[in-house]
Amino acid sequence: MSSVIAVLNQKGGVGKTTTAINLAAYLAKAKKRVLLVDFDPQGNATSGLGLSKEMLETTSYDILFSPGEISTAILESKTTGISIIPTNSALAGAEVELVNKQGRELKLKQAIQGLNYDIVLIDCPPSLGLLTVNALTAADLLLIPVQAEYYALEGLGQLLNVMQRVRESGLNPDLELYGVLLTMYDGRTSLSTQVQDELKKHFGAKVLKTVIPRNVKLAEAPSFGKPVLYHDKWSKGARAYKQLAKEVLSDVG
Repeated sequence: MSSVIAVLNQKGGVGKTTTAINLAAYLAKAKKRVLLVDFDPQGNATSGLGLSKEMLETTSYDILFSPGEISTAILESKTTGISIIPTNSALAGAEVELVNKQGRELKLKQAIQGLNYDIVLIDCPPSLGLLTVNALTAADLLLIPVQAEYYALEGLGQLLNVMQRVRESGLNPDLELYGVLLTMYDGRTSLSTQVQDELKKHFGAKVLKTVIPRNVKLAEAPSFGKPVLYHDKWSKGARAYKQLAKEVLSDVG
């Protein structure tokens, strides 16, 4: 039975895809069978694992309309041990195409159910539309990366309202908030500390113990098409994501 974790924040640039890729890499290194679903039309998780978005034959777009194509959509990364369902800009059109489909919110869940993985990570789009609702309907847990900046908490209430609506509508009554992950933290600034305090005030024990620092190596790694583990495993960013994987495994198994 897989644990399905949606990585989501409707604000862009908070480290969402960075978290999805690097958490997947360290979970795979811990000998877990990991599937990363790139469900963001920007396709940054796809390119972040060194795949060309232009050369893809089957993507996460295709599995929404033809769930039987799931086996051809999954690609294996021999370097990292991560399996990925990649995507490209075609996924952007799915929002409109799904509108008149019966069971439109359940398409991703139907496609991935029954897959034999320990952990499935869904890299969600930075929005609260139908694609995100599909991800939340398919997930067991929600992980929210939050950047240590002034407007960090802005929009989180709206995101949690969408999560609550997914639960109360019966689409996914068992969906839970797994945790809030502080990213791009700079301990030298009082702002980062203030944001951390605010998060703890609002979310209490849901704020994860691991904090992801602002780190050049983390920012560089996607341009090389690899997780930071395979770019510079001794960097502060790499050590932080290694710690996050340990925390997730301790909580989720």
